[in-house]
Formats: sequence, C-alpha cells, structure tokens
Amino acid sequence: MSNLTIRRSSERGHANHGWLDSYHTFSFADYYDPAHMGFRSLRVINQDKVASGAGFPTHPHRDMEIFSYVVSGTIAHKDSMGNGRELKPGQIQLMSAGSGVTHSEFNPSKTEPLHLLQIWILPEARGLTPSYTEWHPTPASESAAKVLVISPDGRENSATIHQDADVYRVRLKVGESISHDLAAGRGLWFQIIEGELTAGETTLRPGDAASTETPGSVHFTATEDSEALLFDLA
Repeated sequence: MSNLTIRRSSERGHANHGWLDSYHTFSFADYYDPAHMGFRSLRVINQDKVASGAGFPTHPHRDMEIFSYVVSGTIAHKDSMGNGRELKPGQIQLMSAGSGVTHSEFNPSKTEPLHLLQIWILPEARGLTPSYTEWHPTPASESAAKVLVISPDGRENSATIHQDADVYRVRLKVGESISHDLAAGRGLWFQIIEGELTAGETTLRPGDAASTETPGSVHFTATEDSEALLFDLA
C-alpha cells in the first residue's frame, strides 16, 4: 500500500519547559494546528522527556481515555481512585477519566530522565465511571514483533479501553517485517518511537508517523532495531 500520509517528527509542535521537553503530534496546549487536531478517536500523542525528580503535579481530567507508554526510566502514578504505581519501560498504564479524576505523574529517579509517550483517545461515551488498568509484557510478548496492548474487549490479555480502538506495540529487529490488515471503514496510525523502518518506498524515523484510511494490508520493515505503536481505529 503506497497511499500513506506521512507526519514527520520535525513537523510536530515542540515545547521545552526545562524540566519537560515535549513534542506534540496533534494540537495541544499552546501548540495549535487546525490541520492536525487528531486522527479519528486519537486526540493526543505527546512524546515527553521528564527530568529527574520532576513531573506533572495533581491535575484533573474528564471524558478521556489516557495511557502512558514508558520508553525509558520510571513513571510514578497516583490518582484519586487510590492507585499508586511505578511503571517501567515497555509497560502501559491506562486511565479512563470518565466523569472526573485527578492524578499526578512524576519521575521518581534522582538521576535518570523519564521518556514516555502520553496518548489520549476520546471515549465512546461521556460520564463513564473512572477506572485504571495496566498492561505488562509477558516473556513471550516482550520479544513479539507485534502484540495487542489495548483493545475494547481486553482480548489477548490487553488493557481495556472504552472505545473501538486496538493498539499494538511493535518491536522489530533489523530485517524483520510486520503487516497489518486494515478493514473498510477504519483508520491506521503508526507512530515510530525508536529505530528506522520502511513502508513501501518511504523511510520512517523516530517521531515520524504514517496513517491511512484505505482498507488493505500495510507492511513495515525494520532497517534498524525499531519500536513503534500501531493504532487501528473505528
């Protein structure tokens, strides 16, 4: 499939607050781009690097499915539902803010920076009961080329989201490939975290994204060891 739309890393919004260095794939905070307000139910992809000992103090959310994917370092999460957790690289926390929740996220390390992707997906309905869940890789899924990490029905040990959205974690060694079959009426968003991949004649590097709403099979091949997230959205 060649009809991919490419969103380059360099085109993203950028804000450096000292303690936080953040790149915004879609409009967020002071970055506004009417051409990039989201993709289907996908509303926010922020690539955040948080300095040691720093973080986001307690703040409210509502009517949003929010998940964090830890790339390196540790994130300490606390929320008004009583959850207090530390997550490590490759782990995911998913919070359904629903009718309203407050939470904080910090880098508890005194020496190591925290690198994460924070992603917001619109829920299927407003006013849902807030909830919290996590996804942790098993030994088998740790090395899997493509593993389902979030889904509406929690199948394959994925975390459950209140939206018709499947999210896959992709990890490829040099020369490995994956394919994804996109059904009619759905959209695919592929966000590169690390490494380098090709999709047809197009090379994708960290922070780049590829999207399509054309049904069919999409293929990605790693030219370096790579990591990415793949979204299949209603």
